[in-house]
Amino acid sequence: MEAALLSFCNWSTLAVCAALKLPQISAVLAARSARGISLSSLLLELAGFLVFLRYQCHYGYPPLTYLECPIVIAQDVILLLCVFHFNGNVKQAAPYIAVLVCSWFTLTLQKWIIDLAMNLCTFISAASKFAQLQCLWRTRDSGAVSALTWSLSAYTCATRIVTTLMTTNDFTILIRFVIMLALNIWVTATVLRYRKTVIKTE
Repeated sequence: MEAALLSFCNWSTLAVCAALKLPQISAVLAARSARGISLSSLLLELAGFLVFLRYQCHYGYPPLTYLECPIVIAQDVILLLCVFHFNGNVKQAAPYIAVLVCSWFTLTLQKWIIDLAMNLCTFISAASKFAQLQCLWRTRDSGAVSALTWSLSAYTCATRIVTTLMTTNDFTILIRFVIMLALNIWVTATVLRYRKTVIKTE
């Protein structure tokens, strides 16, 4: 029973993450606008996923417990390029991508660096959610923000809580997923709230 639950959580997480950012990317392309999307949130999210992936690889954790990370990172990079494109200059994304690539190699130069980065990873990821929330609170308009993407993110956090408890039982990772679950639900609710406001206004 436990093996079946673990397998379901792992594979359903991968399946969801394969299309996690596609609703958001589609919404941006359809609207031809990045209105409502926080660039700070996107960059912080990328940084958080990068650190998380590097940490798991460094300590040799089972690939199925983090295989969604490179998939989501790739989609986030595409979304980042879309945001810069509709904000006027896609070339501005180059320095940010260069920093992320360099970080991949520097994170494991010393053990204390990757450990410290992982401890900060939860705060970085939480900051990305708050950046998106602040953007929504400021504009009171969900714009091109996809509620489906954020709700799928909440689902993957829930399944990763289960897989972490059943495999590595890493307390740092577990706390990260619990906090991310709560914040993803909060962002989803906020997106839906301001979407309803727009509909009523129209």
